[in-house]
Amino acid sequence: MKKPRPKHSKAKTKPRQGRVLVVTSGKGGVGKTTSTAALGAALAQDGQKVVLVDFDVGLRNLDLVMGAERRVVYDLINVIKGEAKLAQALIRDKRLDTLALLPASQSRDKDSLTEDGIARIIAELRAQFDWIICDSPAGIEKGATLAMRHADVAVVVVNPEVSSIRDADRIIGILDAKTARAENGQRIEKQLLLTRYDPVRARRGEIMTVEAVLEILSLPLLGTIPESGDVLRSSNVGAPVTLGNPGSAPARAYRDAARRLKGGGSEIIARREKPGLLHRLFTRRAA
Repeated sequence: MKKPRPKHSKAKTKPRQGRVLVVTSGKGGVGKTTSTAALGAALAQDGQKVVLVDFDVGLRNLDLVMGAERRVVYDLINVIKGEAKLAQALIRDKRLDTLALLPASQSRDKDSLTEDGIARIIAELRAQFDWIICDSPAGIEKGATLAMRHADVAVVVVNPEVSSIRDADRIIGILDAKTARAENGQRIEKQLLLTRYDPVRARRGEIMTVEAVLEILSLPLLGTIPESGDVLRSSNVGAPVTLGNPGSAPARAYRDAARRLKGGGSEIIARREKPGLLHRLFTRRAA
């Protein structure tokens, strides 16, 4: 008697559930947009499907850094208001087929952003991409709070300067209080990205040391991006430094940071350096 053949069921594909990462800081000009582009490109180069979302409504720059400014037809606000579908607004990168951009509007204001609209767009993007990287505007106004609202991971970008550190400390408090995960009693993963770092200036006491920054902010260090003209030169030609100058020191540092975001790479141990005058003044004021 022949045994009945087992029925072969079709393998169920697990639905994609992308991670939402917000690149944030309290202070402007610390390198959020260049870091968003560089980290996104590095993750895409590593085989991840990545979308970059620009939340800086009215002052968009991410499209410039990505070299896509002439390809913007529809934007984030058009999708929120139902004037365009998400697929129409997404700009696929010509260099990496796993990288896309959702640009901000240049002609609307931040009041055009709605919580329901952002929630709907983020849910759609989670189903299509491995990483949704939100480029937050500076400050703590509506655009910034909505950029971090649905984040699973936050990369807090700082320069080794007192004003940048102070503003970042406030942003960390907001991440722990006003994100959806925080309101649900869940922890949001936070990591620190230190940009424009010059160890020679740190030893002279002109800027804060890595160790001093970590001591004040108490976040794990995702990476230290060295001060270099390569970042600006790449941005000026419309390319993240990880694509525009892949052999440069900043590009290598961003790739290392991207690997740590994925859970790979070794933990960074900050070398002990003599605290400079800025650190001593800041900690004295904080006390």
